[in-house]
Amino acid sequence: MSDSPSSSTAPGDAASALRIEPAELEWRRDAADREAPFSARYDDVYFSREDGREESRFVFLAHNRLAERLAAWPSSRAFVVGETGFGSGLNMLLAWECFDRHAPASARLHLISTEKHPMGRDSLARIWQSWPDLAARAQTLIAQWPHAVAGIHRLRLDARVTLDLHIGDAAESLAALDGQVDAWFLDGFAPAKNPDMWHAGLFRAMAAASHGETTFATFTCAGFVRRGLADAGFRWRKVPGFGRKREMLCGELATQPADDARRDTPWFSPPPLRSAEHVAVIGAGIAGASVAEALTRRGSRVTLVDPGGIAGGASGNPQAALYVKLAAEPNRQSLFYLAALQHAHRLLATLDPERTLWSDCGLLALASDEREQRRQRRFLDHYGLPANLVDACPAERATALSGLAQRMDALHYADAGWVDPAALCRRLIARSGATLRQAALKTLRETEAGWQLVFDNDSLDDGPLIVDQVVFAAGAASTAWLEGIPLQSIRGQVSMLEDDALPALERVLCAEGYVLPPRNGRLTFGATFHPNDADTTVRDTDHRRNLTELSRTAPALGEIDPGRLTGRASVRAASPDKTPYAGPVPIAARWRADYGDLGKDARRRFTTPGAHYPGLWISAAHGSRGMVSAPLCAELVASRIHGEPLPLPRALVDHLHPGRRLISDLIRGQ
Repeated sequence: MSDSPSSSTAPGDAASALRIEPAELEWRRDAADREAPFSARYDDVYFSREDGREESRFVFLAHNRLAERLAAWPSSRAFVVGETGFGSGLNMLLAWECFDRHAPASARLHLISTEKHPMGRDSLARIWQSWPDLAARAQTLIAQWPHAVAGIHRLRLDARVTLDLHIGDAAESLAALDGQVDAWFLDGFAPAKNPDMWHAGLFRAMAAASHGETTFATFTCAGFVRRGLADAGFRWRKVPGFGRKREMLCGELATQPADDARRDTPWFSPPPLRSAEHVAVIGAGIAGASVAEALTRRGSRVTLVDPGGIAGGASGNPQAALYVKLAAEPNRQSLFYLAALQHAHRLLATLDPERTLWSDCGLLALASDEREQRRQRRFLDHYGLPANLVDACPAERATALSGLAQRMDALHYADAGWVDPAALCRRLIARSGATLRQAALKTLRETEAGWQLVFDNDSLDDGPLIVDQVVFAAGAASTAWLEGIPLQSIRGQVSMLEDDALPALERVLCAEGYVLPPRNGRLTFGATFHPNDADTTVRDTDHRRNLTELSRTAPALGEIDPGRLTGRASVRAASPDKTPYAGPVPIAARWRADYGDLGKDARRRFTTPGAHYPGLWISAAHGSRGMVSAPLCAELVASRIHGEPLPLPRALVDHLHPGRRLISDLIRGQ
């Protein structure tokens, strides 16, 4: 087991898989004299030139009985539609329209679509300007359209509709999907034009992500498609096709395939679903606020618990950088943070489009020496990311972008920037409608009615709080309630200078320290790093350290008198491997008993699924990058609690699992 579950090593093809080739489009007129896209790469249309919308409704909506099933859908979990080949988005927009028309008000819709060669935002806008009845929905999609980066991109189309766009090969994307689909739209370019998609691996991945009532529909009747579907466990039948097409296929899953997803990692098997009507979230910083918003959006009632109130800890800083430092070569930690940065940007743009509490002004990661310059060059070579996401930035351009003279080359993260953490927490909590209880958790006990919580300030009339589930999101303070999940306290102090004549810094600057563009006449920079220190007293020595780093990061700011500085110190929590914890809380003693033989043979296979405390979860160890990592981790936890597809591939979900340290310790014989 050279690549243990706790390893941050990415799959061997991770670097090449990040390089995405965009769609190659030609524009032709359809039967209604509208501009329609045509794929030059596959020599095929994206949808019928006669009436693409009606064909989509006939093939995919009608033959999956979508309107009928949505009208009768219970509200316990979202209805999930899976699609192979997003293309122009027509099928997804029509499924959304069908949901709005037929589903009860309590229902939710989760769309999953794969796309190997995504269109650009401008191309999508060009298509949908000719479809006025779908234009509003299309504009919502276009506004959140992601960069052409491999991975899962979660888009909130509205309060009840979510789209996960999987950019990359369809079969590989679906094989890594952690979730189940209720109805498949088996689309894409015709098998004769794109045989690389229509193969046994795709059909097997579809079957693995299906259940006993999953249906499918597709426009093709090709013989090898019929055989591939049957071999994967689907029952198919021919039915009349749309328009001039004589036949098409539809059907359902007939035979559930063996679940091999956890064959090598049974300890990461998800716990059984249980009621999530009322959830307590311990911690009202960015981790807890994000979890509260994610849960209430799915229908849970949330009680937030924090003795310091909203953003009383590290999330109370006046400004924080939206920034990640990715490894020179892709590994699981970097792939997570890359996804989290893009997710945070979409969330903030949706939550606050006016940019009142954040700014995507851009960020310059400065190369402080030749070694860092080499590392940055390797990074650009290995990731192959779009230049409008991250790009090389020579010192001259860095000077022009930042407004301050720069001596160092840099990486320019165009979508990064800064956020007001406390304001963000307040906005998320207000949006959630969660109840805040300003108290410290004193005891936690499982009862037949649920988890019983007793607080330090309970009166005789209060009685204990009883909830269905509990999420720990209190940073280092979570340690007292969690065995086998190590958390390290790290003190950090930021320094602030109040001055009406501050320089016009236009970008966030990062090296060993960081400095943020002035806001409301205040310059914020920092931050110190003191492991195993929980003191929050502001120290002059830390101000001097911050000034020393500032002189290296932004020497053009000149000398600053330490006596003019104010500051704020707080305690962050980190894991030993510097990756957050997001997932169910393992029963450590059971894991040690069930998997103890890993210390003798790390390759030994087990069949016992991981034992977890029923209804206990954690989102913690976000360290200094919590503004980026916490929202995506909240989506992961809330999706798992509500039985939805997860916003990350299975390997990255496992990488975040709170039990990963238990397994790695057992393998090392500790």
